[in-house]
Amino acid sequence: MKALSIRQPWAHLITHHRKNIENRSWHTKFRGRFLVHAAKGMTSAEFTRALLYCYDRGLPMPDRADMQRGGIIGSVELVDSLDTSDSPWYMGQKGFMLRDPKPLPFTPFKGRLGFFEVPAELIQQ
Repeated sequence: MKALSIRQPWAHLITHHRKNIENRSWHTKFRGRFLVHAAKGMTSAEFTRALLYCYDRGLPMPDRADMQRGGIIGSVELVDSLDTSDSPWYMGQKGFMLRDPKPLPFTPFKGRLGFFEVPAELIQQ
């Protein structure tokens, strides 16, 4: 199954708080369900920036301790690749429109750039 590495806290917000746009600088032709891989790295500045972004918009923000990193944390369906959106989550050059997030038990796995394959037998449903 395909997966995409997403830095925290954005990965958590996708799988648990219905963040419906993943901001990117590139489009994709891929459509369908993919695994959300929480990247290992997350600086204090990134967390603070996300916290302020969510606070300013009245959006949910998880506690830093609740965010697992360095593995698969859920899945979501990619339904479109956009140049613009009215979603409060849209803040990039391009955006992947997402729906139907499903948290999954944490599975440690090394991430990669772009979409990458994860063996199906590693994922606990």
